[in-house]
Amino acid sequence: MNAMTRPITRIEDNYVETEIDEETVLMRLSDGDFFSLDGTGRAIWQAIDGTRDRDGIVALLAERFEAPLATLVADVDRFLADLAGAGLVSP
Repeated sequence: MNAMTRPITRIEDNYVETEIDEETVLMRLSDGDFFSLDGTGRAIWQAIDGTRDRDGIVALLAERFEAPLATLVADVDRFLADLAGAGLVSP
């Protein structure tokens, strides 16, 4: 299974999370860095449930947002790479 077809999981030992209004705030435990998620970023984060792979997340967003599929794919790929680089998710 390649990284695109494996379920994406949150690395829950690496962060704490809180909801403030329509925003999700994550604090990385290793260094205290904060990540503020809203809009599409928040929707992607919420879709990461350990059962969906990248394509499943894109499909979910396609149902919620009116955007070209190529844009959604690029946004999801970029955001997942950022989250993985921050140590918050594991594909």
